[in-house]
Amino acid sequence: MKTPIIIATMAAFIFLGCTSSRKANKETTNKNQNSDSLGILDNDSIVNKYWKLITLEGQKVTMAKNKEREIYFVLKPDEKRITGFSGCNTFGGTFTLEAGWRIRFLQMASTMKACPDVDVNEREFLKVFEMADNYTLHNDTLSLNVGRRAPLAVFSAVEFE
Repeated sequence: MKTPIIIATMAAFIFLGCTSSRKANKETTNKNQNSDSLGILDNDSIVNKYWKLITLEGQKVTMAKNKEREIYFVLKPDEKRITGFSGCNTFGGTFTLEAGWRIRFLQMASTMKACPDVDVNEREFLKVFEMADNYTLHNDTLSLNVGRRAPLAVFSAVEFE
């Protein structure tokens, strides 16, 4: 008589264990889906990538033959730092990523080397980081935006180590 009760009790524990495991997995999945809808991406989506400038205020940007490197930036998540090159000078600062595809750049600074032959207005480029308050990401293309306007600048991801 005790054997059927023990078996029934064990079956109940197994059933309840499986049910709470499924519930926990469902909650984790829902949490991840909600995070994506809020614009909280896996950090690998935007950080630790070399973002090469493609367009600035709607104008295509190409690297001139006399330039040693292209205009770019990198977001380093461990230190919450941004570093980059603006055509003549290097720059850096800090950043935060927030829900809703929000991004903020703070404490931005740049070297002050004079380069008369730079064909991109560095001041205009660096102003993007002051103005940007959100971003969009499609495949390996990142747009920095202010409000719902057209992108301030568009970048392409280049893999690096």
